[in-house]
Parts: sequence; structure tokens; C-alpha cells
Amino acid sequence: MRRIGTVIQRDLRLAWRHGSDSLTVVAFFVLTVTLFPFGLGPESNLLERTSAGILWVTALLASMLSLDRLFLADYEDGSLELLALTPTPLELLVIGKVVAHWLTTALPLMAAAPLLALLLHLPADGLVTLMVTLLLGTPTLSLIGAMGAALVLGARRGGVLLSLLVLPLAVPVLIFAVGAVDAAVQGLPSRGDLLILGGLLLAALPLAPLATVAGLRQAVQ
Repeated sequence: MRRIGTVIQRDLRLAWRHGSDSLTVVAFFVLTVTLFPFGLGPESNLLERTSAGILWVTALLASMLSLDRLFLADYEDGSLELLALTPTPLELLVIGKVVAHWLTTALPLMAAAPLLALLLHLPADGLVTLMVTLLLGTPTLSLIGAMGAALVLGARRGGVLLSLLVLPLAVPVLIFAVGAVDAAVQGLPSRGDLLILGGLLLAALPLAPLATVAGLRQAVQ
């Protein structure tokens, strides 16, 4: 756990030095969501019905902006090869990098989400459920994104390939997250969708690092 903490601290320091990446993610999220009231019109009922989908789709796209750089710097300066040779299991180091990515991308998105939800006239019940879905769903997206980032590492046009790999895998998270928020807005139980989101996270926690490590080892060979 100490070594995982070291990886997290290192990546957080690098993110702090190059803060433009996190600012770009948040700016994209905020600006894209604010465009929808202009495109759809000011009708509150329409915005309320579509708010969950707007927020979640935009959050998904925003979180993908920095995925291609998750392992790229370590790959280019040779640090990735050294990490692969350490006695610490590479899976644990991957978890540390995923946690750092979540803290620098998803956490700022979650901080901005309540204000944007008010802009889209999302009711209070839906807002609470929205935050729960973001808390459960965004770590899964980071784990899935790490798999894609490892698989396209070193490839030409890796950003395009990364999108093609990650977006289909992220669809279940998107479906159940939006379904939970819509159910809460309509006064229906959303526990089933939330439990499935939790199940997806529990499944991704052991499986995604294994797949990520396989991709990293292939990239450094």
C-alpha cells in the first residue's frame, strides 16, 4: 500500500505541475453542458428529461480527454520499463495510476456536476442519485480507460483507437447510470441500477488491472 501511495503522490505532483490537463477536462465538461440549453431551448421540462443523459455523456467524453496520456509519459522516458522490473506487482502500480487519474479528472467533474445539474433543471432527488452514480461509475470508466490506454500505447493515432476501444465498453455504465437518475426523477426505485453499477465496479477492480498489465508488458517488449 505504501508503494501504491507513492505512485499516487508522484502522479498527483506531475498533474499539479501540468495542471492544464485537468483544467481542460473540466472546461470541456462545463462548456459542453452549457451549450445544450441553447441548442434544445429554455423549456425546463425538456431539459429535465434529458439532463441525466447530457451530464453523463459529457462526463464520459470529458474523462477520455486525458486517457491517452495515462501511461504515455512513463513509456516515453523509460520509467515504464523500470516499473515493470520492480518486485512490486505491476497490477498494484496500475491501480495507483488509475486512482491518481480519477482524482485529477473525475473528482473535479463531480465537483462541477451539481451546478450544471441546476442549470439543466434536474430535481433534487435526481441530483442526489446523479452524484451516487458518478461516484460508482467514474472509477469504472477510469479502469476501462486504463485498459484502452495500455493497449494503444505506442500506436500511431492512439487517441482514435482508444476511443473505439473504450466507448463500447463504457456503454453499460452509461445505460445504468442514466437509468438510475431517470428513475429517481420519476419517483421510481433506482436501487437496482445502482447495484448493477456497483457490480460493474467490483468486476472491473480485479479484471481491468490484469488486462492493463498485459497491454503494458506487450508495449515494453
